[in-house]
Amino acid sequence: MNNIKKFFSGIAIGIVNVTLGAGGGMLTVPLYKKCGFDQKSAQINAVATILPITVISFIIYLLGGNVNLSETYSYIALGLPGAVLGTFVIKKTSNKLLKSAFAVFMIWAGVRMIMK
Repeated sequence: MNNIKKFFSGIAIGIVNVTLGAGGGMLTVPLYKKCGFDQKSAQINAVATILPITVISFIIYLLGGNVNLSETYSYIALGLPGAVLGTFVIKKTSNKLLKSAFAVFMIWAGVRMIMK
């Protein structure tokens, strides 16, 4: 992928991640796959890509008074062990299963958004 495409892809990932609440991974995974990554590597690198984007947007939202910290603590407290568990699960999961799970999740999320 050339630098111009990477530039606009990065801008799109940032916008989608911030406006959809970490939805940047839905763009990032297919982009990494287009660059030749297998499914597992694409998903792992997508997390590494969206982490700093998410941290920056969190800080901006926090400083703007838009974050309800008391509500987020429980999700963070349970999400952290889930993240650790997920790193072990992804290592043992085949690329084919990860690809299918990613696709099913994207479809489920899309249908759910349309229905609500």
